[in-house]
Amino acid sequence: MTSRYPAISADIAKLFATRNTHAVEVAVLQPADPFLDMAGEDLRRRIFLTESETGQTLCLRPEFTIPVCLDHISSQAGTPRRYSYLGEVFRQRREGANEFFQAGIEDLGDRDTAAADARSLADAHALLSLVLPARPLTVTLGDQTLFEAVLAALGLPRGWRMRLARAFGSAAMLEAALADLANPPRNGQLAGAVAALVLDGDLEGLSSHIAGGMEQAGLSASAGRSPADIARRLIEKAELRSVRLSNEAFSALKTFLAIDVPLDGAAKALEIFATGAGLSLGAALDNFSARAKSIEALGLPVEKIRYDAAFGRPLDYYTGLVFEIAAEDGERPLAGGGRYDRLLTLLGAKTPIPGVGFSVWLDRIEALREQAP
Repeated sequence: MTSRYPAISADIAKLFATRNTHAVEVAVLQPADPFLDMAGEDLRRRIFLTESETGQTLCLRPEFTIPVCLDHISSQAGTPRRYSYLGEVFRQRREGANEFFQAGIEDLGDRDTAAADARSLADAHALLSLVLPARPLTVTLGDQTLFEAVLAALGLPRGWRMRLARAFGSAAMLEAALADLANPPRNGQLAGAVAALVLDGDLEGLSSHIAGGMEQAGLSASAGRSPADIARRLIEKAELRSVRLSNEAFSALKTFLAIDVPLDGAAKALEIFATGAGLSLGAALDNFSARAKSIEALGLPVEKIRYDAAFGRPLDYYTGLVFEIAAEDGERPLAGGGRYDRLLTLLGAKTPIPGVGFSVWLDRIEALREQAP
């Protein structure tokens, strides 16, 4: 470690060593496509892009989860395996420096998802308790799988389920999506050729048409959404305009999203909701209950943990548990994490590898440590 590393780095490294992790270092320059395709809109627009001599689009490392997973795949290491890291990430930020340190653990390959989820939360909580011993902490949990199970049980078509799942984690996007679901917008004005391709649902033809237009305009396909992504969204929007949720189903969805209870009462609250709405949440609710029991069994302060049904995190690769930990009197999260069971397959793994992990913002921690308790 260099002198640039935060003073608490040594303590964090010692904690990681006691947690049965393999310390890993990944390159600062990373291939940009995995982040542009999988990280989500919020992170995508803050990435620092560059280009190699061969024309490959690269970026400065904006987070660690994707690079650690890529490194695991390329090394052909066995699982289960736990990786720890501590290093700099680079993002455009409204507040604070664009270059800052993060530390965390990525837990790959454990098939007992309830136990692995609880362990990830416990690891993050232990790290923050170590470096901020005088600060009471609060934990907020969400569950992407449970949210998607509610959408499916309500009978929403695939297009709407995908749009709402993408919005999970962004209050503004979710509010806009729900407003459109309650009152679908009229068809937008599209150019003749585009309108015909959208109406036919011709994804390949529309992607090619958009790519040609971007090329003529001098726009790089790697600078934002790909032509295929844009085409897919246009076709989805056209399909979504034809759907309107019943008042009963819309009311049930709003009721679900309003659930915000202590973790020790969350499973019961979800059971009451499902019974009242006439919905079966099946395995999603069973897994939620098993995770809650695992969290309690690890001795975490359940009275400081809340389940918020509308809570998500703005990264597209999450598939299940999502969580953030903050100081009780703080506004910004100090740690955030979640489950990403599809990510490694999307990155090229030959067989599915479940994963869960978290990262902490060391600059935010240091700022709190400088304040009087």
